Amino acid sequence: MNVAASLERAAFFFPDRPALSCLKKELTYAELNEKTALVAAALLEMGLKEGERVVLWAANSPEWVIAYFGILKAGGVAVTLSSLLSCDELSLLVNHAGPRFAFTDNVEGFKGLGAPLEAIVGAGGDTDISGLIDRAPGRAKSVDRLRTDVAAILYTGGTTGTPKGVMLTHENIDVSAQNVAFIERSTEHDRALCFLPLHHVFGQVHIMLGTVASAGSLELLSSFNMDLALEILAENRVTKFFSVPTIYVRLSGLPSLREKLGAVRYCFSSASSLPAEIIRQWKAATGITISEGYGMTESASAVTYNHYYLHREASVGQTVPGVEVEIRDASGNRLKEGEEGEICVNGRNIMKGYLDNPTETEAAFWPDGWFRSGDLGVLDEDRYLFIVDRLKDLIITGGENVYPREIEEALYQRPEVQECSVVGLPDPQWGERVVAFIVPKEGEAVSGTELKSFLKARLSPYKVPKEYVMLKELPKGSTGKILKRELKETFGHRE
Repeated sequence: MNVAASLERAAFFFPDRPALSCLKKELTYAELNEKTALVAAALLEMGLKEGERVVLWAANSPEWVIAYFGILKAGGVAVTLSSLLSCDELSLLVNHAGPRFAFTDNVEGFKGLGAPLEAIVGAGGDTDISGLIDRAPGRAKSVDRLRTDVAAILYTGGTTGTPKGVMLTHENIDVSAQNVAFIERSTEHDRALCFLPLHHVFGQVHIMLGTVASAGSLELLSSFNMDLALEILAENRVTKFFSVPTIYVRLSGLPSLREKLGAVRYCFSSASSLPAEIIRQWKAATGITISEGYGMTESASAVTYNHYYLHREASVGQTVPGVEVEIRDASGNRLKEGEEGEICVNGRNIMKGYLDNPTETEAAFWPDGWFRSGDLGVLDEDRYLFIVDRLKDLIITGGENVYPREIEEALYQRPEVQECSVVGLPDPQWGERVVAFIVPKEGEAVSGTELKSFLKARLSPYKVPKEYVMLKELPKGSTGKILKRELKETFGHRE
Protein backbone atom coordinates (compact mmCIF):
# COMPACT_ATOMS: atom_id res chain seq x y z
CA MET A 1 0.00 0.00 0.00
CA ASN A 2 1.09 3.55 -0.72
CA VAL A 3 -1.04 6.70 -0.51
CA ALA A 4 0.67 7.96 -3.69
CA ALA A 5 -0.87 5.07 -5.64
CA SER A 6 -4.13 7.06 -5.70
CA LEU A 7 -2.41 9.62 -7.94
CA GLU A 8 -1.15 6.85 -10.22
CA ARG A 9 -4.68 5.43 -10.44
CA ALA A 10 -6.16 8.79 -11.37
CA ALA A 11 -3.46 9.30 -14.01
CA PHE A 12 -4.11 5.83 -15.43
CA PHE A 13 -7.86 6.37 -15.89
CA PHE A 14 -7.93 10.13 -16.53
CA PRO A 15 -4.49 11.17 -17.85
CA ASP A 16 -5.73 14.24 -19.70
CA ARG A 17 -8.06 15.61 -17.05
CA PRO A 18 -6.86 18.61 -15.01
CA ALA A 19 -5.38 17.57 -11.68
CA LEU A 20 -4.09 20.86 -10.37
CA SER A 21 -4.52 24.53 -11.25
CA CYS A 22 -2.83 27.52 -9.65
CA LEU A 23 -3.04 31.09 -10.96
CA LYS A 24 -4.06 29.94 -14.45
CA LYS A 25 -1.28 27.34 -14.68
CA GLU A 26 -2.66 23.82 -15.01
CA LEU A 27 -1.25 20.32 -14.74
CA THR A 28 -3.05 17.25 -16.04
CA TYR A 29 -2.98 14.01 -14.07
CA ALA A 30 -0.43 12.60 -16.50
CA GLU A 31 1.84 15.64 -16.03
CA LEU A 32 1.50 15.68 -12.24
CA ASN A 33 2.17 11.96 -12.01
CA GLU A 34 5.25 12.31 -14.24
CA LYS A 35 6.75 15.11 -12.11
CA THR A 36 6.19 13.23 -8.86
CA ALA A 37 7.74 10.08 -10.33
CA LEU A 38 10.85 12.07 -11.25
CA VAL A 39 11.09 13.64 -7.79
CA ALA A 40 10.79 10.16 -6.23
CA ALA A 41 13.54 8.82 -8.49
CA ALA A 42 15.80 11.75 -7.59
CA LEU A 43 15.25 11.21 -3.86
CA LEU A 44 16.08 7.54 -4.20
CA GLU A 45 19.22 8.48 -6.13
CA MET A 46 20.16 10.79 -3.23
CA GLY A 47 19.95 7.81 -0.89
CA LEU A 48 16.53 8.22 0.72
CA LYS A 49 15.53 4.95 2.34
CA GLU A 50 12.07 3.66 3.19
CA GLY A 51 10.68 5.24 6.33
CA GLU A 52 13.14 8.14 6.40
CA ARG A 53 11.66 11.60 6.92
CA VAL A 54 11.59 14.59 4.62
CA VAL A 55 10.33 17.99 5.80
CA LEU A 56 7.90 20.03 3.72
CA TRP A 57 7.91 23.65 4.96
CA ALA A 58 6.17 25.88 2.45
CA ALA A 59 2.94 27.63 1.55
CA ASN A 60 0.43 25.98 -0.78
CA SER A 61 1.77 25.64 -4.32
CA PRO A 62 2.01 23.08 -7.13
CA GLU A 63 5.57 22.40 -5.95
CA TRP A 64 4.20 21.45 -2.52
CA VAL A 65 1.91 18.86 -4.07
CA ILE A 66 4.66 17.50 -6.32
CA ALA A 67 7.10 17.21 -3.41
CA TYR A 68 4.52 15.50 -1.17
CA PHE A 69 3.67 12.76 -3.65
CA GLY A 70 7.33 12.42 -4.63
CA ILE A 71 8.33 11.80 -1.02
CA LEU A 72 5.62 9.19 -0.54
CA LYS A 73 6.33 7.47 -3.85
CA ALA A 74 9.95 7.07 -2.80
CA GLY A 75 8.83 5.37 0.41
CA GLY A 76 9.70 8.36 2.57
CA VAL A 77 7.68 10.01 5.32
CA ALA A 78 6.41 13.54 4.64
CA VAL A 79 6.74 15.81 7.68
CA THR A 80 4.44 18.71 6.83
CA LEU A 81 4.99 21.95 8.74
CA SER A 82 3.16 25.27 8.73
CA SER A 83 4.83 27.93 6.60
CA LEU A 84 3.99 30.45 9.35
CA LEU A 85 6.26 28.89 11.98
CA SER A 86 8.74 31.19 13.69
CA CYS A 87 12.45 30.29 13.60
CA ASP A 88 12.27 28.91 17.14
CA GLU A 89 9.18 26.82 16.36
CA LEU A 90 10.73 25.53 13.15
CA SER A 91 13.95 24.59 14.91
CA LEU A 92 12.04 22.71 17.62
CA LEU A 93 10.00 20.63 15.17
CA VAL A 94 12.75 19.95 12.64
CA ASN A 95 15.10 18.76 15.35
CA HIS A 96 12.33 16.62 16.80
CA ALA A 97 11.41 15.02 13.47
CA GLY A 98 15.02 14.35 12.44
CA PRO A 99 14.61 14.57 8.63
CA ARG A 100 17.35 13.93 6.06
CA PHE A 101 16.09 16.41 3.47
CA ALA A 102 13.77 19.39 3.26
CA PHE A 103 11.57 21.04 0.63
CA THR A 104 10.87 24.72 1.25
CA ASP A 105 10.00 28.06 -0.33
CA ASN A 106 12.03 29.82 2.38
CA VAL A 107 15.60 28.51 2.30
CA GLU A 108 16.84 31.42 4.41
CA GLY A 109 14.54 30.29 7.20
CA PHE A 110 16.48 27.03 7.49
CA LYS A 111 19.85 28.68 7.81
CA GLY A 112 21.14 28.77 11.35
CA LEU A 113 18.77 26.09 12.64
CA GLY A 114 21.58 23.68 13.33
CA ALA A 115 19.51 20.78 12.03
CA PRO A 116 21.63 18.11 10.29
CA LEU A 117 19.91 18.32 6.90
CA GLU A 118 21.75 16.73 4.00
CA ALA A 119 20.05 18.79 1.31
CA ILE A 120 17.53 21.64 1.09
CA VAL A 121 15.36 21.76 -2.02
CA GLY A 122 14.12 25.25 -2.86
CA ALA A 123 15.16 28.46 -4.58
CA GLY A 124 18.58 29.37 -3.18
CA GLY A 125 19.08 25.91 -1.65
CA ASP A 126 21.16 22.97 -2.79
CA THR A 127 18.78 22.67 -5.72
CA ASP A 128 15.22 23.66 -6.54
CA ILE A 129 12.45 21.26 -7.49
CA SER A 130 13.06 21.79 -11.22
CA GLY A 131 16.72 20.97 -10.72
CA LEU A 132 15.76 17.91 -8.72
CA ILE A 133 13.52 16.74 -11.56
CA ASP A 134 16.27 17.37 -14.11
CA ARG A 135 18.76 15.23 -12.20
CA ALA A 136 16.36 12.28 -11.84
CA PRO A 137 17.88 9.09 -13.29
CA GLY A 138 14.44 7.90 -14.40
CA ARG A 139 10.87 7.58 -13.16
CA ALA A 140 9.93 5.80 -9.97
CA LYS A 141 6.61 4.12 -9.27
CA SER A 142 5.21 4.08 -5.75
CA VAL A 143 7.29 1.95 -3.41
CA ASP A 144 5.09 -0.69 -1.83
CA ARG A 145 4.77 -0.06 1.91
CA LEU A 146 2.97 -1.87 4.71
CA ARG A 147 -0.43 -0.40 5.55
CA THR A 148 0.87 0.16 9.10
CA ASP A 149 3.95 2.09 7.93
CA VAL A 150 3.96 5.82 8.63
CA ALA A 151 3.25 7.95 5.55
CA ALA A 152 3.14 11.43 7.07
CA ILE A 153 3.79 13.24 10.32
CA LEU A 154 1.58 16.22 11.05
CA TYR A 155 2.10 18.36 14.11
CA THR A 156 -0.92 19.32 16.15
CA GLY A 157 -1.68 23.03 16.11
CA GLY A 158 -0.56 23.63 19.66
CA THR A 159 -3.82 25.35 20.69
CA THR A 160 -3.72 23.43 23.97
CA GLY A 161 0.03 23.08 24.51
CA THR A 162 3.26 21.91 22.89
CA PRO A 163 2.72 20.47 19.39
CA LYS A 164 2.89 16.69 19.07
CA GLY A 165 3.94 14.79 15.95
CA VAL A 166 0.96 12.73 14.83
CA MET A 167 2.09 9.63 12.92
CA LEU A 168 -0.45 8.77 10.21
CA THR A 169 -0.02 5.50 8.36
CA HIS A 170 -0.73 4.77 4.70
CA GLU A 171 -3.88 2.97 5.81
CA ASN A 172 -5.01 5.85 8.04
CA ILE A 173 -4.73 8.36 5.22
CA ASP A 174 -6.05 6.16 2.43
CA VAL A 175 -9.14 5.14 4.42
CA SER A 176 -9.97 8.77 5.20
CA ALA A 177 -9.38 10.04 1.64
CA GLN A 178 -11.59 7.30 0.20
CA ASN A 179 -14.28 8.03 2.79
CA VAL A 180 -14.27 11.73 1.91
CA ALA A 181 -14.61 10.99 -1.81
CA PHE A 182 -17.51 8.62 -1.09
CA ILE A 183 -19.53 10.67 1.39
CA GLU A 184 -19.23 13.85 -0.68
CA ARG A 185 -20.31 12.00 -3.85
CA SER A 186 -17.21 13.38 -5.59
CA THR A 187 -16.48 12.67 -9.26
CA GLU A 188 -13.82 13.45 -11.85
CA HIS A 189 -15.93 16.44 -12.90
CA ASP A 190 -15.62 18.19 -9.54
CA ARG A 191 -13.21 21.07 -9.01
CA ALA A 192 -12.36 21.93 -5.39
CA LEU A 193 -11.08 25.32 -4.30
CA CYS A 194 -8.30 24.93 -1.71
CA PHE A 195 -6.83 27.91 0.12
CA LEU A 196 -6.61 26.12 3.47
CA PRO A 197 -3.04 25.05 4.35
CA LEU A 198 -1.90 21.72 2.94
CA HIS A 199 0.31 21.04 5.95
CA HIS A 200 -2.87 20.62 8.01
CA VAL A 201 -4.90 17.41 8.02
CA PHE A 202 -7.99 19.02 6.51
CA GLY A 203 -6.22 20.59 3.54
CA GLN A 204 -3.93 17.60 3.05
CA VAL A 205 -6.23 14.62 3.52
CA HIS A 206 -9.78 15.89 3.19
CA ILE A 207 -9.34 18.35 0.32
CA MET A 208 -6.19 17.34 -1.60
CA LEU A 209 -6.21 13.55 -1.19
CA GLY A 210 -10.00 13.32 -1.19
CA THR A 211 -9.98 15.14 -4.53
CA VAL A 212 -7.25 12.91 -5.99
CA ALA A 213 -9.11 9.80 -4.79
CA SER A 214 -12.02 10.79 -7.05
CA ALA A 215 -9.75 12.09 -9.87
CA GLY A 216 -11.19 15.58 -9.44
CA SER A 217 -9.36 18.84 -9.94
CA LEU A 218 -7.74 21.02 -7.28
CA GLU A 219 -7.86 24.80 -7.65
CA LEU A 220 -5.01 25.89 -5.38
CA LEU A 221 -4.33 29.21 -3.66
CA SER A 222 -1.40 29.92 -1.34
CA SER A 223 -3.78 31.38 1.26
CA PHE A 224 -7.19 33.00 1.48
CA ASN A 225 -7.56 36.13 -0.63
CA MET A 226 -11.14 37.34 -0.80
CA ASP A 227 -10.88 39.10 -4.17
CA LEU A 228 -8.96 36.28 -5.83
CA ALA A 229 -11.27 33.60 -4.42
CA LEU A 230 -14.35 35.46 -5.71
CA GLU A 231 -12.67 35.91 -9.10
CA ILE A 232 -12.05 32.16 -9.36
CA LEU A 233 -15.61 31.36 -8.26
CA ALA A 234 -16.94 33.75 -10.92
CA GLU A 235 -15.31 31.59 -13.62
CA ASN A 236 -18.03 28.97 -12.91
CA ARG A 237 -15.60 26.06 -12.69
CA VAL A 238 -15.42 25.46 -8.93
CA THR A 239 -18.05 23.00 -7.69
CA LYS A 240 -16.80 22.43 -4.13
CA PHE A 241 -15.97 25.16 -1.62
CA PHE A 242 -14.08 24.35 1.58
CA SER A 243 -13.59 26.95 4.27
CA VAL A 244 -13.63 27.70 8.00
CA PRO A 245 -16.22 29.48 10.17
CA THR A 246 -14.42 32.83 10.20
CA ILE A 247 -14.46 33.02 6.40
CA TYR A 248 -18.08 31.88 6.11
CA VAL A 249 -18.93 34.71 8.51
CA ARG A 250 -17.15 37.22 6.24
CA LEU A 251 -18.73 35.90 3.06
CA SER A 252 -22.26 35.64 4.45
CA GLY A 253 -22.59 39.43 4.50
CA LEU A 254 -21.88 39.84 0.78
CA PRO A 255 -24.74 40.92 -1.51
CA SER A 256 -25.86 38.50 -4.29
CA LEU A 257 -23.92 35.70 -2.60
CA ARG A 258 -25.53 32.89 -4.62
CA GLU A 259 -24.38 34.51 -7.88
CA LYS A 260 -20.90 35.05 -6.49
CA LEU A 261 -20.53 31.34 -5.76
CA GLY A 262 -20.86 30.49 -9.45
CA ALA A 263 -21.11 26.74 -10.08
CA VAL A 264 -20.54 25.73 -6.44
CA ARG A 265 -22.83 22.83 -5.50
CA TYR A 266 -21.27 21.89 -2.18
CA CYS A 267 -19.89 23.78 0.82
CA PHE A 268 -18.04 22.35 3.80
CA SER A 269 -16.80 23.97 7.01
CA SER A 270 -13.87 22.72 9.09
CA ALA A 271 -11.50 23.67 11.95
CA SER A 272 -14.21 24.36 14.54
CA SER A 273 -17.96 24.15 14.89
CA LEU A 274 -19.89 26.60 12.75
CA PRO A 275 -22.58 28.54 14.63
CA ALA A 276 -26.05 27.34 13.67
CA GLU A 277 -27.13 30.92 12.96
CA ILE A 278 -24.47 31.26 10.24
CA ILE A 279 -25.62 27.98 8.65
CA ARG A 280 -29.18 29.30 8.55
CA GLN A 281 -28.11 32.62 7.04
CA TRP A 282 -26.02 30.87 4.37
CA LYS A 283 -28.83 28.50 3.45
CA ALA A 284 -31.27 31.40 3.12
CA ALA A 285 -28.89 33.37 0.91
CA THR A 286 -27.59 30.56 -1.33
CA GLY A 287 -29.90 27.57 -1.07
CA ILE A 288 -26.85 25.47 -0.10
CA THR A 289 -26.49 23.78 3.27
CA ILE A 290 -23.00 24.09 4.71
CA SER A 291 -21.94 20.54 5.50
CA GLU A 292 -19.96 19.79 8.63
CA GLY A 293 -18.22 16.76 9.95
CA TYR A 294 -16.06 15.82 12.87
CA GLY A 295 -12.44 14.84 12.78
CA MET A 296 -8.97 15.72 13.99
CA THR A 297 -5.35 15.25 13.04
CA GLU A 298 -5.20 12.01 15.02
CA SER A 299 -8.10 10.55 12.98
CA ALA A 300 -6.62 11.53 9.60
CA SER A 301 -9.65 13.78 9.11
CA ALA A 302 -13.13 12.26 8.84
CA VAL A 303 -14.88 10.59 11.80
CA THR A 304 -18.46 11.72 11.21
CA TYR A 305 -20.30 13.48 8.40
CA ASN A 306 -23.64 15.31 8.22
CA HIS A 307 -25.48 13.84 5.25
CA TYR A 308 -26.85 15.27 2.05
CA TYR A 309 -30.17 13.56 2.56
CA LEU A 310 -30.94 13.81 6.25
CA HIS A 311 -28.89 16.79 7.32
CA ARG A 312 -29.52 17.43 11.01
CA GLU A 313 -28.93 21.01 12.09
CA ALA A 314 -26.28 21.61 14.77
CA SER A 315 -25.02 18.03 14.42
CA VAL A 316 -21.75 16.83 12.89
CA GLY A 317 -23.56 13.77 11.55
CA GLN A 318 -23.12 10.03 11.72
CA THR A 319 -19.93 8.00 11.49
CA VAL A 320 -18.23 7.50 8.13
CA PRO A 321 -17.79 3.91 6.83
CA GLY A 322 -15.59 1.70 8.99
CA VAL A 323 -15.39 4.11 11.93
CA GLU A 324 -17.07 3.77 15.34
CA VAL A 325 -17.92 6.42 17.93
CA GLU A 326 -18.81 5.95 21.58
CA ILE A 327 -19.53 8.43 24.35
CA ARG A 328 -17.71 7.50 27.56
CA ASP A 329 -17.53 8.82 31.10
CA ALA A 330 -14.36 9.75 32.97
CA SER A 331 -13.79 6.09 33.91
CA GLY A 332 -14.10 4.85 30.35
CA ASN A 333 -17.61 3.42 30.72
CA ARG A 334 -19.83 3.59 27.64
CA LEU A 335 -22.76 5.99 28.09
CA LYS A 336 -26.27 5.71 26.68
CA GLU A 337 -27.85 7.78 23.92
CA GLY A 338 -28.50 11.30 25.10
CA GLU A 339 -25.87 11.16 27.84
CA GLU A 340 -22.99 13.63 27.69
CA GLY A 341 -19.38 12.50 27.85
CA GLU A 342 -16.08 12.24 26.01
CA ILE A 343 -16.17 11.33 22.32
CA CYS A 344 -14.10 8.19 21.74
CA VAL A 345 -13.23 6.78 18.32
CA ASN A 346 -12.18 3.43 16.89
CA GLY A 347 -11.28 2.66 13.29
CA ARG A 348 -8.57 2.20 10.68
CA ASN A 349 -8.21 5.98 10.43
CA ILE A 350 -6.80 6.43 13.93
CA MET A 351 -3.13 7.41 14.19
CA LYS A 352 -0.29 5.07 15.02
CA GLY A 353 0.76 7.36 17.86
CA TYR A 354 2.74 10.50 18.67
CA LEU A 355 6.33 10.58 17.43
CA ASP A 356 8.82 9.72 20.20
CA ASN A 357 6.19 10.42 22.84
CA PRO A 358 5.02 7.15 24.43
CA THR A 359 3.56 8.92 27.48
CA GLU A 360 1.19 11.11 25.44
CA THR A 361 0.41 8.19 23.12
CA GLU A 362 -0.64 6.01 26.04
CA ALA A 363 -2.74 8.81 27.52
CA ALA A 364 -4.57 9.26 24.21
CA PHE A 365 -6.05 5.75 24.25
CA TRP A 366 -8.19 3.72 26.61
CA PRO A 367 -6.71 0.30 27.43
CA ASP A 368 -9.07 -1.34 24.91
CA GLY A 369 -7.58 0.76 22.09
CA TRP A 370 -10.30 3.39 21.69
CA PHE A 371 -8.95 6.89 21.00
CA ARG A 372 -9.86 9.66 23.46
CA SER A 373 -10.70 12.83 21.54
CA GLY A 374 -10.76 15.28 24.43
CA ASP A 375 -14.09 16.57 23.10
CA LEU A 376 -17.45 16.38 24.84
CA GLY A 377 -20.42 15.16 22.87
CA VAL A 378 -23.81 13.47 22.76
CA LEU A 379 -25.25 10.82 20.43
CA ASP A 380 -28.98 11.01 19.72
CA GLU A 381 -31.33 8.11 19.06
CA ASP A 382 -30.31 8.02 15.38
CA ARG A 383 -26.58 8.05 16.21
CA TYR A 384 -26.10 11.64 15.10
CA LEU A 385 -23.23 13.22 17.00
CA PHE A 386 -23.54 16.62 18.65
CA ILE A 387 -20.43 18.40 19.90
CA VAL A 388 -20.84 20.00 23.31
CA ASP A 389 -17.38 21.52 23.64
CA ARG A 390 -13.72 20.84 24.22
CA LEU A 391 -12.99 19.29 27.61
CA LYS A 392 -10.13 21.74 27.99
CA ASP A 393 -12.37 24.71 27.15
CA LEU A 394 -14.81 23.87 29.96
CA ILE A 395 -15.21 26.81 32.36
CA ILE A 396 -15.88 26.10 36.04
CA THR A 397 -17.28 29.21 37.66
CA GLY A 398 -18.61 29.15 41.22
CA GLY A 399 -18.68 25.36 41.04
CA GLU A 400 -20.87 25.33 37.91
CA ASN A 401 -19.81 23.89 34.54
CA VAL A 402 -20.11 26.31 31.62
CA TYR A 403 -19.59 25.32 27.99
CA PRO A 404 -18.40 28.29 25.87
CA ARG A 405 -20.02 27.02 22.70
CA GLU A 406 -23.54 27.42 24.11
CA ILE A 407 -22.86 31.10 24.86
CA GLU A 408 -21.18 31.67 21.49
CA GLU A 409 -24.19 30.21 19.67
CA ALA A 410 -26.41 32.71 21.46
CA LEU A 411 -24.09 35.65 20.73
CA TYR A 412 -24.08 34.86 17.00
CA GLN A 413 -27.81 35.52 16.98
CA ARG A 414 -27.02 39.20 17.52
CA PRO A 415 -26.81 40.99 14.13
CA GLU A 416 -24.01 43.31 15.25
CA VAL A 417 -21.64 40.44 16.22
CA GLN A 418 -19.15 39.47 13.51
CA GLU A 419 -17.15 36.97 15.58
CA CYS A 420 -16.95 35.95 19.20
CA SER A 421 -15.11 33.67 21.57
CA VAL A 422 -15.91 32.86 25.19
CA VAL A 423 -13.22 31.79 27.67
CA GLY A 424 -12.74 31.44 31.40
CA LEU A 425 -10.24 33.76 33.07
CA PRO A 426 -8.88 33.40 36.62
CA ASP A 427 -11.05 35.02 39.28
CA PRO A 428 -10.37 35.12 43.06
CA GLN A 429 -14.07 34.87 43.93
CA TRP A 430 -15.48 32.53 41.28
CA GLY A 431 -12.40 30.46 40.39
CA GLU A 432 -13.00 31.42 36.79
CA ARG A 433 -15.14 34.19 35.38
CA VAL A 434 -16.86 33.91 32.01
CA VAL A 435 -15.54 36.48 29.54
CA ALA A 436 -16.84 37.14 26.01
CA PHE A 437 -14.52 38.55 23.37
CA ILE A 438 -16.43 40.26 20.56
CA VAL A 439 -15.49 41.46 17.08
CA PRO A 440 -18.29 43.80 15.93
CA LYS A 441 -19.42 43.96 12.33
CA GLU A 442 -18.03 46.92 10.44
CA GLY A 443 -19.91 50.10 11.27
CA GLU A 444 -21.82 48.46 14.13
CA ALA A 445 -21.70 49.50 17.77
CA VAL A 446 -21.83 46.73 20.34
CA SER A 447 -22.94 47.34 23.90
CA GLY A 448 -21.85 44.93 26.59
CA THR A 449 -24.88 45.95 28.65
CA GLU A 450 -27.26 45.07 25.82
CA LEU A 451 -25.52 41.76 25.17
CA LYS A 452 -25.76 40.90 28.85
CA SER A 453 -29.51 41.61 28.89
CA PHE A 454 -29.93 39.58 25.70
CA LEU A 455 -28.13 36.57 27.18
CA LYS A 456 -29.89 36.77 30.54
CA ALA A 457 -33.16 36.10 28.74
CA ARG A 458 -31.71 32.94 27.15
CA LEU A 459 -29.19 31.43 29.56
CA SER A 460 -28.89 30.49 33.19
CA PRO A 461 -27.44 33.37 35.25
CA TYR A 462 -24.13 31.64 35.92
CA LYS A 463 -23.54 31.19 32.15
CA VAL A 464 -23.91 34.87 31.33
CA PRO A 465 -20.45 36.47 30.82
CA LYS A 466 -19.40 38.90 33.50
CA GLU A 467 -17.20 40.83 31.07
CA TYR A 468 -17.39 41.80 27.37
CA VAL A 469 -14.17 42.74 25.59
CA MET A 470 -14.36 44.37 22.14
CA LEU A 471 -11.50 43.52 19.74
CA LYS A 472 -10.71 44.37 16.12
CA GLU A 473 -9.84 40.73 15.49
CA LEU A 474 -9.47 37.44 17.32
CA PRO A 475 -6.17 35.50 17.36
CA LYS A 476 -6.26 32.61 14.89
CA GLY A 477 -4.06 29.72 13.82
CA SER A 478 -3.08 28.94 10.24
CA THR A 479 -6.34 27.06 9.66
CA GLY A 480 -8.50 29.94 10.85
CA LYS A 481 -9.30 28.35 14.21
CA ILE A 482 -9.71 30.89 17.02
CA LEU A 483 -6.91 30.46 19.56
CA LYS A 484 -8.56 30.60 22.97
CA ARG A 485 -5.23 29.88 24.64
CA GLU A 486 -3.84 33.18 23.36
CA LEU A 487 -6.86 35.06 24.70
CA LYS A 488 -6.28 33.48 28.10
CA GLU A 489 -2.57 34.30 28.02
CA THR A 490 -3.14 37.89 26.93
CA PHE A 491 -6.05 38.76 29.20
CA GLY A 492 -5.62 36.27 32.03
CA HIS A 493 -3.88 38.77 34.30
CA ARG A 494 -6.91 41.07 34.39
CA GLU A 495 -8.99 41.15 37.55
